[in-house]
Amino acid sequence: MSTQSLKAQVQADLHDAMRAQDKTRAGTLRMVLTAITTAEVAGAEHRDLDDDEVLKVIAKEAKKRQEAAGAYTDAGRSELAAQEEAEFAILETYLPQQLDDAALRDLVAAAIDQTGATGMQHMGQVMKAAQGAVAGRADGGRVAALVKAALQGR
Repeated sequence: MSTQSLKAQVQADLHDAMRAQDKTRAGTLRMVLTAITTAEVAGAEHRDLDDDEVLKVIAKEAKKRQEAAGAYTDAGRSELAAQEEAEFAILETYLPQQLDDAALRDLVAAAIDQTGATGMQHMGQVMKAAQGAVAGRADGGRVAALVKAALQGR
């Protein structure tokens, strides 16, 4: 992406999708822009979100799509699951590359070393350090599971 903000990029991509009459992409991007606007007006006064905050909104929406696709698949509603998966694929293009398990384990080990954690009582400190290093490149549940496994072994 160029120097324009992530929100501006999503808006530009929405215009392109509308011109191309790509209903799935346009609908998904409209939904994301609505979620971003909702986040901007939440609280006492309106504020513009920076790229990191916009990324968090997109990640949250992507996670919703993933969970919904899983629920529809479990319920035998493959057509609805396919729609959710298509929306997830669109949102995924805006997210940073996800970390593989080996890289995530290395980051968790570094966070444990950095905090000097010796057991489960330090999980909060380790999670805070690990989440900062991960910066949206892995789901919080994966990070928590690896932190828990690493701390239980101490």
